[in-house]
Amino acid sequence: MAERENRRGPRRDRDEAPEFADRLVAINRVSKTVKGGKRFGFAALVVVGDQKGRVGFGKGKAKEVPEAIRKATEQAKRQMIRVQLREGRTLHHDMNGRWGAGKVVMRTAPEGTGIIAGGPMRAVFEMLGIKDVVSKSIGSQNPYNMIRATMDGLRKEQSPRAVAQRRGKKVADILPKTTDAPKVDGEQAPVVEGA
Repeated sequence: MAERENRRGPRRDRDEAPEFADRLVAINRVSKTVKGGKRFGFAALVVVGDQKGRVGFGKGKAKEVPEAIRKATEQAKRQMIRVQLREGRTLHHDMNGRWGAGKVVMRTAPEGTGIIAGGPMRAVFEMLGIKDVVSKSIGSQNPYNMIRATMDGLRKEQSPRAVAQRRGKKVADILPKTTDAPKVDGEQAPVVEGA
């Protein structure tokens, strides 16, 4: 046994994994009527992230609340996704997400905007590490569908670097051109051709 460990090198503990923050989004109490009365159970919905671009969600069911939360957290850690953030604070482009009747719209935002989102979507953005975003839930208010629709939209996000690599171009060729015209009273001055 000792020889086998020496060949592989030191064993890694699972505690060395990066620290994850978690947010409890919803708890549901469900009851089942049986011959002797009612049996209660609990369903928990949890969002987990490292606040540096990784996020996941999970749901767990158990007879007790702490056990349901533990199961949901474990499931969330198993199905995390990585999202590329612009400047580490916002999305690269606007996007829509959909899951069942849940529809969400997410838009990139300038610095200082903050997280403009409601309930379950806010939890996803905070665990992801986004600091500036404007979002709106258009369809179902069911937290499960809202989170799934948000995750669907986040999976569609692509950074300019990934798009440039796929097209075989440079990042500068893909990003929109900005004019270096001087600003007059806080507004962009018109650019005169041939001047």
